[in-house]
Amino acid sequence: MEREILLLGNPKLYERSDAVKEEDLAALAPDIQDLHDTLIAFRNKYQAGRAIAAPQIGIQKRLLYMYIDEPTVFINPVLTFIGEETMEVMDDCMSFPTLLVKVRRYRKCKIQYRDPEWNACEIVLEGDLSELLQHEYDHLDGILATMRAIDDHSFYMKKEAICD
Repeated sequence: MEREILLLGNPKLYERSDAVKEEDLAALAPDIQDLHDTLIAFRNKYQAGRAIAAPQIGIQKRLLYMYIDEPTVFINPVLTFIGEETMEVMDDCMSFPTLLVKVRRYRKCKIQYRDPEWNACEIVLEGDLSELLQHEYDHLDGILATMRAIDDHSFYMKKEAICD
């Protein structure tokens, strides 16, 4: 079911999410479906959107959903930065669809997580996918891109709402 995306200023976006327990896995399927449906609806409306974090639809669980070539579900992800190289990017978000924020992200990261069958998984990401997962991971800790702005002049309004 498509859910409402919480917008900038909603107090739930600033809360730290709870870890998913293995015994909760069976009950997770509706949440994963809601993340999928919400992402696809956003994508259909704005022709953009690659990933979404559970807190963005009011689910305070450590759960990310990414759909690029195929769906990927990240349960209890743990993010590790690889190297010191960073990049400046214009970050956008479904929770503030008309705002861009200039942030600094690590160029390369590793994410360890559980999949929906509770298998341990790990992937290494670089460039825009590294930035994407760092952005989504921050949502799990109640951190928004607005809180990572490089400086006070790093905010830009868009004419149309198009974002990840």
